[in-house]
Amino acid sequence: MITNLPPLVVMGVSGCGKSTVGALLGERLGVPFFDGDDFHPPANKAKMASGTPLNDEDRAPWLAEIGTALATRGDGAGTRIIACSALKRSYRDLLRSHAPGLVFIHLAGEEATISGRISGRAHEYMPSSLLASQLATLEPLEWDEAHIPVDILGDPASLVDGIVRELELLALPLGQ
Repeated sequence: MITNLPPLVVMGVSGCGKSTVGALLGERLGVPFFDGDDFHPPANKAKMASGTPLNDEDRAPWLAEIGTALATRGDGAGTRIIACSALKRSYRDLLRSHAPGLVFIHLAGEEATISGRISGRAHEYMPSSLLASQLATLEPLEWDEAHIPVDILGDPASLVDGIVRELELLALPLGQ
């Protein structure tokens, strides 16, 4: 069991497996998991459903609400996991302003792989046509952003195993 887990965001473009991996990770670690999609206001969902990508103005209140949820420790668990695209550095900075110890788990893969996954699912408001805009918006994580990169090619349980191993390494005190 890992103690003193930081807040975690499972991030990446639509179709990369954020909700699936995030829920499994929360179950495995015994911490609450929330889907960032549930924080979107109806106007954002309607905009995306129409095939129109969100802009920074649309995303700001949504990200602030997610940041507040990451910083809230009302359940005593001390951490939360939230699935959130967190595509731009500025979005991640906003989330970190609420939860400074935040670690991003970046699920990434080839466009063809993700596109194939999206075409094989039904989503309430995220059409496959928005994948290209998300990939264009995605800014790589930088060296000073605490993160764990994850290639999405494995099955979800294997991905979670790898994430837990990485989190265990992050939790080790220096010198061990």
